Formats: sequence, C-alpha cells, structure tokens
Amino acid sequence: MRKIRREDEVIVISGRDRGRVGEVVQVMPDGRLLVAGVNMVRKHVRANPQANEQGGIVSREAPIQASNVAIYNRDTSKADRVGIRVEDGKRVRFFKSSGALIDD
Repeated sequence: MRKIRREDEVIVISGRDRGRVGEVVQVMPDGRLLVAGVNMVRKHVRANPQANEQGGIVSREAPIQASNVAIYNRDTSKADRVGIRVEDGKRVRFFKSSGALIDD
C-alpha cells in the first residue's frame, strides 16, 4: 500500500516550490509524483497541423520526487506523516500526529 496516492492533497517540503499545496495528479512507478500547480516548467512544443495543435511554449507540471512532499493535514494546516494499520481486516492510512483516518 502506497502512503501517497492519486488525488491526495500534498505539501512540498523541499525545493523551489516549498510550502505549495496541490493535489496529486499521477503517481509514477519510479516513485515520482505529478502534483497540480507544483514544479511548473516551460516546454517548447512543436506544432502538429494534422492534430490541429498549435506550437509554442507551454507551461506544464514536471514530476517531483515523493520524498520531497508530505501529505497535507487540513485540520492542522501542516505537513503530516502517514501510518498504516489494520481495521476490520482492511489496511487503512492515518495521520501520525492525530491518529485520524485520511480518507477511508
């Protein structure tokens, strides 16, 4: 079970975007994450007339290492650690600081 999943709200804890909060868009198999509005890069895109796509410079999210983000706890408005425990035969995630369940 992964501690950070798609659609989790995370906060960046290191790097140039430190302190930014965003939602995880995609979890890649190599341990990197795409977070909405975080680690934006400018990419030069070639036009494709057959697909009716215009070329130019586009801003998009770049992957960020999962170790550089932490799950965001809305109750405390801070970064938090994730624990996993078994309840009713199911593995559930919880905030380490308060013990509250994350989403289940």
